[in-house]
Amino acid sequence: MKKPMDSELFIAEQKRMLVENPECANSSYNLGVALMEKGDFDGAVYAFQDAIANSGRMFEAYVNLGFIHFQQGELEDVVEMNRRAIELEPRYARGFANIGFAYLQMSRTDEAINALEKAIELNPKIAQAWSNLINAYLQKGDAAKAVEVGEKLVAIAPEFALGHNNLAVAFYTRGDIAKAREHFEKAVALGFEPHPEFAAELEAGEK
Repeated sequence: MKKPMDSELFIAEQKRMLVENPECANSSYNLGVALMEKGDFDGAVYAFQDAIANSGRMFEAYVNLGFIHFQQGELEDVVEMNRRAIELEPRYARGFANIGFAYLQMSRTDEAINALEKAIELNPKIAQAWSNLINAYLQKGDAAKAVEVGEKLVAIAPEFALGHNNLAVAFYTRGDIAKAREHFEKAVALGFEPHPEFAAELEAGEK
């Protein structure tokens, strides 16, 4: 079995390859990923931009630029980078999911719902998109729709702890304390660390 290359050696190798072939988009992309994982976001951004400049189809580089912008709290740029990714790859479900999550964080609820529903249409197995869609409908004030989405999620991903927790919040918001407790307990059993205040409210049976 081949031993994985040390990250510093891998970075050095990509840089060497770029000296030999400065327009190699794959080497620039690989260098960007390695620098991003190392926490060198400035270097990663430069490498990803280089990859994009040298390839007409490097949608993954835009997605990773979006991740870096998210880490830096630049949500509008998260949307823009993922929008560029899906322009290149229109069926890239995670790009729509990322856009939906960013809109959710900005409280642009209807835009979040549209993007998340598109992500799910393209790939119904993205559990995180379903989970964020629950939150989007709660943000919109539609607890009934949030419950509907949550029940579909836990049917698809019964071991997804966050999904059960978010469904518990949806049931609680709708006023169904018994169902809220049921899914809250499932979430905890699956390893979810509950919010203490929500746990206390469920214990007291309050809304």
